[in-house]
Amino acid sequence: MKTADPELMRAINRYHVIDTIRRDGPIARVEIAARTDLSPASVSAITAQLMEEGLIDIHHVAPGGDAVRGRPRVLLGLNPAAYTVVGVKLTAFRIGIAVTDARGGSLSSLVLPIRVARQSPEVVADLVEDGVRRCVADAGLAMDRISGVGVGLPGVIDGIDGVSHWSPVLGGTPAPFAAAVSRRLGVPVLLENDANLVAVAEHWFGLGRDQTAFAVVTVENTIGLGLIVDGKLYRGAHGIGPALGHTRLVPGGLPCRCGLRGCLDAYASDWGLLRMAEEAGLLPQGDDAPDRIEGLVQRALAGEVAAAALFRGAGQAIGIAVSNLVNLLNPPRVILTGEGLRAGPLLREPLLEAVAENMLPTLKDGTEILFHSWGDEMWARGAATIMLRRIYEAPWNATT
Repeated sequence: MKTADPELMRAINRYHVIDTIRRDGPIARVEIAARTDLSPASVSAITAQLMEEGLIDIHHVAPGGDAVRGRPRVLLGLNPAAYTVVGVKLTAFRIGIAVTDARGGSLSSLVLPIRVARQSPEVVADLVEDGVRRCVADAGLAMDRISGVGVGLPGVIDGIDGVSHWSPVLGGTPAPFAAAVSRRLGVPVLLENDANLVAVAEHWFGLGRDQTAFAVVTVENTIGLGLIVDGKLYRGAHGIGPALGHTRLVPGGLPCRCGLRGCLDAYASDWGLLRMAEEAGLLPQGDDAPDRIEGLVQRALAGEVAAAALFRGAGQAIGIAVSNLVNLLNPPRVILTGEGLRAGPLLREPLLEAVAENMLPTLKDGTEILFHSWGDEMWARGAATIMLRRIYEAPWNATT
C-alpha cells in the first residue's frame, strides 16, 4: 500500500492550521487541534513555524478554564501585516480596486468610472496598472509591499492559466490578461471569474463563512455561478468552472453572445434584458450603460406593465436555473448577489416562486436561498481574497 508523501501531508496540515486561525482566530492551540483533528504536538510545531515566519502572532493572552497549572492560554491570530494584496473588479463601465491586509481588511479603495469594454485588453491592462498604483499610494504603501493582485471579471475565464476566453469586458478573443497586468506591475496576478471571487469572499467573511459547501449565483451583465465544495473552489476540467448563464433555458430561443441560442443570459442578465427591451420597442438601440438598465428598472417599479413583465420573466428564469442547480447538486445554501437584483421584489418574488415550484420537495427543507448585497468595494475585496487564498494555500491545492 502506497503511503502519503510526508512533505505533502505537512503542507496540507499547515494549510488547515492557517485556515482555522484565519476563520476562527484569535484561537488557542488546543482549539486548533480539536477543529483540525491534528495532534497538539503537530499544532504546536506548525504554529511555532508560522510565528517565526511572521504569518501569525499572539493576539492576546487570556485566562482560560482549561489553563494548565494556572498558566493563561495563548490565543493566536493571523498577523494582518504579514501580506498586503490588491483586488480589482472589472465591469464594462467601471474598475473597482481595493488594497487589503492579510485578513482581507480594506486599507484603501477606489472606483474608476471608465467604459472599459470599448478598450483593447492592452489598454485595459494599462488602466488597471494606473488604478492599482494610485490605490496603493492612497494606502500609504509602495508597490514593493504588494504580494499580489487578484483580478475578477465576468465571462469564460481560465483562472489557472490567467486567460480570458470570452468576456463582455475584454471581448471574444483569448487574452492572457493576468500576464499582461503582471508585466506592468511586477507582482503575481491571478485572473478569476467574478462569480468565483464572490464565492471565495463569501466563504471568508460573508454568508458562507459557516459552510464547507454552498453555491453563489451572481446576477449582473452575465449570470455567473461559483461553487465551494469541501471548502474549496470548484473549477471543473479546464480551470473555468460552471457557466450558469450559458445553460439552455429555451432550446432554439433568443440568441446569446456566446453564439448559442436560448441561454439563461439572453433572458435574465442585464445584457439580455436590454436586448429584449430594445426588441419590444421599450428602448432604442444602444449599449449596456448602467443608466439604461437603471432607467428600465425605474419604469418597471413605477408600474409600466411591459417593463415590469421583463423583470418578472427574468426572475422566473433565474428561479428555474436555481431550482435545477439545487436538484442537481443539493447545496445546503444558495447565495444570490449582484446589481441585476436591483428590481427588488419585482424580480425576487417570481424567482422564489419558481424555485419553490421546480425544486424537488424532499430538498426544500435542507436548502437556504439567501440574498446578499455587494458594493463595489466588496467586489474588489473579493478579488483580493483570491490572491490571499493562493498565498495561504498548500501546494496540494495550488489550482484553486
